[in-house]
Amino acid sequence: MAAMFRWETTRTLIMGVLNVTPDSFSDGGKFLDVDAAVEHGREMARAGADIIDIGGESTRPGAAAVLGDEELRRVLPVIERLADGGPGERALPISIDTTKAIVAEKSLEAGARIVNDISALRFDPRMADVVRDAGAGVVFMHMQGTPQTMQQSPRYDDVVTEVRSFLAERIAFAESRGLKKPQIAVDPGIGFGKTVEHNLQLLARLSEFGSLGCPVVVGTSRKSFIGKVLAARGVERAGGADGRLWGTAATVAWAVAQGARVVRVHDVAEMSDVVRLVEAIQQAR
Repeated sequence: MAAMFRWETTRTLIMGVLNVTPDSFSDGGKFLDVDAAVEHGREMARAGADIIDIGGESTRPGAAAVLGDEELRRVLPVIERLADGGPGERALPISIDTTKAIVAEKSLEAGARIVNDISALRFDPRMADVVRDAGAGVVFMHMQGTPQTMQQSPRYDDVVTEVRSFLAERIAFAESRGLKKPQIAVDPGIGFGKTVEHNLQLLARLSEFGSLGCPVVVGTSRKSFIGKVLAARGVERAGGADGRLWGTAATVAWAVAQGARVVRVHDVAEMSDVVRLVEAIQQAR
């Protein structure tokens, strides 16, 4: 077994999104070809990514489920080619974005080092064992419902308190199954079973998640709440998800200032500038 993955906590890591799906909300269909996907992964590495997060099943609201065999067919060739970096290329840790233990297991065998599980080990009873036995890093995300149902009518009494309590319970569960806390990162799940106001509250109080003792991952990149917030304030942008670059930059800057240690983004070069400048300001105090 490889040495246990430990999250770096001295700086904010940039997790570049690489969806090899036909239906993801922002880049669906762009990287179905293996060569195109591998080249995009290498471009993100050159642009400043610290981790490449590869997903073979869309988790956008209402997305259809994908069988494990199809998910593996999409992701494994890309993982295998990116895990070693390639001639003259920087090898980065690969994250597999999946809720299925078999996909995680085969991806880790192919060279991935992290499992990004939006179900926080809830959807597949074998997932905890797979992560533990591989010594992999893991991201636990909060989601109300499933991708098929999560945006139908999300409700909370206090979204921050409830999401934080859920993540604390998942950390405790993982430790009871033999995972170590340095392996674990947590994600409040912006856009996963939340209204616009819920997302804003989670960002406004993001620093409260630091008490969990695990790095906090934030994924706001290009999400619809950004466009809705701007539109409500009289700002309209053309281009759908592609028109949310500057709104994403604002949320990333805020998240880093509030203690996020991993930001999951599509636009790696631009968000790398945002992250490093915020860190420079913090270090100047």
